[in-house]
Order: sequence, then C-alpha cells, then structure tokens
Amino acid sequence: MERRRHRRVSAQVQGFLLGNSHEVEGHTLDLSLGGAKFESELDVFPGKVIVVRLVVPGLETPLSIQEAKVQWVDERTFGVEFQKVQPHELDELEQLIDDYDDAEQSGHA
Repeated sequence: MERRRHRRVSAQVQGFLLGNSHEVEGHTLDLSLGGAKFESELDVFPGKVIVVRLVVPGLETPLSIQEAKVQWVDERTFGVEFQKVQPHELDELEQLIDDYDDAEQSGHA
C-alpha cells in the first residue's frame, strides 16, 4: 500500500519546468505540499533536479520551487518531490491545495 506524508489533490495547474537551460510548459495532474505529478514534454530522468514555476490564479508572479527532484518517469508524465520550498511559497502552495480540496469536497472540481 502506498503511503503519503502529504494530502494530495487532483489539480491541473499550468506550470513552467526548467531543466538544464531551457524552460518547458507543462501542467500538474495532482499536487501536494511534498510534490506533484506533471504532464510535460520536458526530458527528465529519476534523480534529476528541476525548477518548477506554477501559475496560480490570483498571484502576480508564478509560485517558484527552486529544487524539485524527479522520482519517477512514465512516458509524458513524471513525479517530483519538492526539495526546497521557501516559507512564503509553502503558504501559497498550501492555500492552492486547500482551494482544490474545498472544490472537490463541494463537488465543483
């Protein structure tokens, strides 16, 4: 049985993923405080560390996670574990997850 440390919500959030020297667009399929599942054309492999920038409605600038480590890869999807998240970014991420969780609970997801 899979055990998770963080609550995970189904959330499609547009993002920009920076690996090596180029940034590629993608979007989350699910999201938690500890990581995310992405769909993207970015060429990644387990162990690779990338920068994740999420476009969050209501925020003037993208939510930026400077270190996200790729845990697994499956064709065009992959999972990352957030390694370094600034406290204010963590607050924004938690609010985003709460918003999606509330929408799921009320049936408006």
